[in-house]
Amino acid sequence: MASSSSIAVRELPLFPLPEVVLFPAIPLPLHIFEFRYRIMMNTILESDRRFGVLMFDPTQGQVASVGCCAEIIQHQRLPDDRLKMITLGQQRFRVLETVREKPYLVGLVEWIEDEPPQQDLRPLATEVEGLLRDVVRLSSKLMDQSIKLPEDIPSLPTELSYWVASNLYGVPAEQQALLELQDTAARLQREAEILSSTRSHLAAKTVLKDTFENPVDPN
Repeated sequence: MASSSSIAVRELPLFPLPEVVLFPAIPLPLHIFEFRYRIMMNTILESDRRFGVLMFDPTQGQVASVGCCAEIIQHQRLPDDRLKMITLGQQRFRVLETVREKPYLVGLVEWIEDEPPQQDLRPLATEVEGLLRDVVRLSSKLMDQSIKLPEDIPSLPTELSYWVASNLYGVPAEQQALLELQDTAARLQREAEILSSTRSHLAAKTVLKDTFENPVDPN
């Protein structure tokens, strides 16, 4: 009889992307032009339309061992057999071993999920969302333009934690660390720290901006 852990293991085509970290339920548009990945996507389109996205760190020359499965939702064939596609993040996985490297990378992976929460995560999720709205408000003020959050921000704590992590731009290593966490509370707590630090930084810049734009008349 197979163990329960073996049921969650499968072979998965793997697509390393420089400094790109995909999260569950997050869309990822792709333009496929490299020959080996055109082969890969054509094969995937004939099966279950799923492949793994792994963050490639060009400075270290390393591919992450934890990634997120992507499902092809829409695709369009272009000249020269290139493809444009919209994919959507599904389950996270950990690469156990490499099955083959040519014509494209295939790994044996196991699915990973967050541990069941030991506390009510709603207060922490509410705090993170509040910090996010503060950051957006201060950014709008600094840039003198209206920045609005989408209306469909996830309300459930785990989904919110993925959504916030996916929108942290320019810090792929931090995003990768958040993807690898298997504790929703720890992920939300780290995001609260990042957003709080960003808010303080923006608030200080806003004060400076107000000071220079509206100098106090000594008379």
